[in-house]
Amino acid sequence: MAESMKGLHRSFRCAEINKSNVGQTLTMMGWVAKARNKGGIIFADLRDRSGILQIIFEEKDCGAESFAKAERLRSEYVIAVTGVVEERSGAVNPNLATGEIELRAESIRILSESDALPFPIEENSKTREELRLKYRYLDLRRPDLQRILMLRSRITSSIRNFLYEEGFLEIETPILTKSTPEGARDYLVPSRVHPGSFYALPQSPQLFKQLLMCSGYDRYFQVAKCFRDEDLRADRQPEFTQIDMELSYVDIDDVLDVNERLLAAIFKECIGVEVPLPIERMSWQEAMDRFGSDKPDARFGMELVDITDVVRNCGFSVFTGAIENGGTVRGINVKGQGEMPRKKIDALVDMAKGSGAKGLAYIAIQSDGSLKSSFGKFMTDDEMNSIVQKMDGQPDDLLLFAADRNKIVWNVLGQLRCHLGKQLGLYDEKSYKFLWIVDFPLLEWSDEENRFMAMHHPFTMPMEEDWSRIDSDPGSVRAKAYDIVLNGYELGGGSVRIHIDEIQEKMFEVLGFTKEQAHDRFGFLLDAFRYGVPPHAGLAFGLDRLVMLMAGTDNIRDVIAFPKIKDASCLMTNAPDVVDKKQLDELFIRTDIPEEKTDNQ
Repeated sequence: MAESMKGLHRSFRCAEINKSNVGQTLTMMGWVAKARNKGGIIFADLRDRSGILQIIFEEKDCGAESFAKAERLRSEYVIAVTGVVEERSGAVNPNLATGEIELRAESIRILSESDALPFPIEENSKTREELRLKYRYLDLRRPDLQRILMLRSRITSSIRNFLYEEGFLEIETPILTKSTPEGARDYLVPSRVHPGSFYALPQSPQLFKQLLMCSGYDRYFQVAKCFRDEDLRADRQPEFTQIDMELSYVDIDDVLDVNERLLAAIFKECIGVEVPLPIERMSWQEAMDRFGSDKPDARFGMELVDITDVVRNCGFSVFTGAIENGGTVRGINVKGQGEMPRKKIDALVDMAKGSGAKGLAYIAIQSDGSLKSSFGKFMTDDEMNSIVQKMDGQPDDLLLFAADRNKIVWNVLGQLRCHLGKQLGLYDEKSYKFLWIVDFPLLEWSDEENRFMAMHHPFTMPMEEDWSRIDSDPGSVRAKAYDIVLNGYELGGGSVRIHIDEIQEKMFEVLGFTKEQAHDRFGFLLDAFRYGVPPHAGLAFGLDRLVMLMAGTDNIRDVIAFPKIKDASCLMTNAPDVVDKKQLDELFIRTDIPEEKTDNQ
């Protein structure tokens, strides 16, 4: 039976005491990690978020009643123990912060008992994730997850302190706002008092933070909850947290400077890592050409090589056909893998097809310098030698090639490069390589929409020197936009905003909006700009992804207390779920779900 803690007060957390506390009588509270009855003496590991403290129960010290309670202890019982701190009588445990001491119990209260657990509470759990997420409140007791969430708290605190010192104001913006569908899908919230109308949950505070600049707040930031109704990946969630900021009277260099210093401060303060400043800047075009990605992992080489000119007139129709259709042929050199088994090469071909390629060509250079190739029979010896020379091929190298439109070639080789870099251990997983990616295209063509779309958003300022080409060659206009990249992940991004009416109107025109459509979606912002708006710029980076990288995990669910799974559902609460018909009637909503989907609800 559970007991009250009336009259007791916890002295410290478990791992907050050390040899300096020897001789003190303390009251400690927590969960029983494990208990061991050695006959006449009981050892119990008491655990809380700080760590573990060993408790010793002997009847001569704690009395018959307390010793009987200690005999009942099981994993995850919650107890309060009063006793005297002693130096360990047995071997010191160097793996514990409290490994030199123990608490000799004088009394115990069992505050709460525990049923048998669905899985053990242990670090680096091998229990399948679905079961752990169903019982997330138990999973969160694991010391490794607790360390991550405590790190997250330190990071957030460090960010706030830095930005306060830099003159930023923390201002909250609305969660219920207007839908502005341009990009990812919004989560919609029906209004009861405005039947047939809907709020949207914000994908970012973008419009509101620009309005704050119009209102004179100069430097704003927010730890902002954001929502996107999109397909999930390992590093994405439907609801996520941004460190969001906006600054007035600044240009690109000012925004990059404050964020470089912010990142350096939190890495040093929270995990003891020095970030060399300034962070390297790389143009979007250079990143795509060298790494096949605008979020390149620059911790290792294996860069893309353009062999288009070498094979333009060769005998292999896959290459020449791609070039004739406006594409390119590029390759990567996988050093030392010339003897890779055909089965593994076929797996790489399948991976390339999964990334949009029609196939993957290769040349395997044997240790004696001879060539094995998937397309060699279509080529002359001179053509093959020219390719090998261009790729800096050496004996034992494996050369992989993709031929198609640039977008596909970059995607295929960029993903293969990262896969092989990890598989072959080409970089130190504990290292950090930051990059700024700059000079993005302002627009990108959407075959699906049959129009240009904003690569970032419709309020991004174009490069002044490119603006004259907005009508004649809109795809060549660069944006005053920037992304911060770390180890192959986009940590965040931002841009200088448009504050000039004529440029904003032209931008909407290029994107296919009529004046009426633009005003319907963004009228409140455009109206605000009529009353004097300072030049401004901003950036937001993903807190969840940042913590994931700083904590050294590759699963974003590890850094969120109560995450969703890939179908955006919560296994613990069973959300989303059906609601009462009365609630739907109040909102004037009727569901019309196809029969096959109903079976899966």
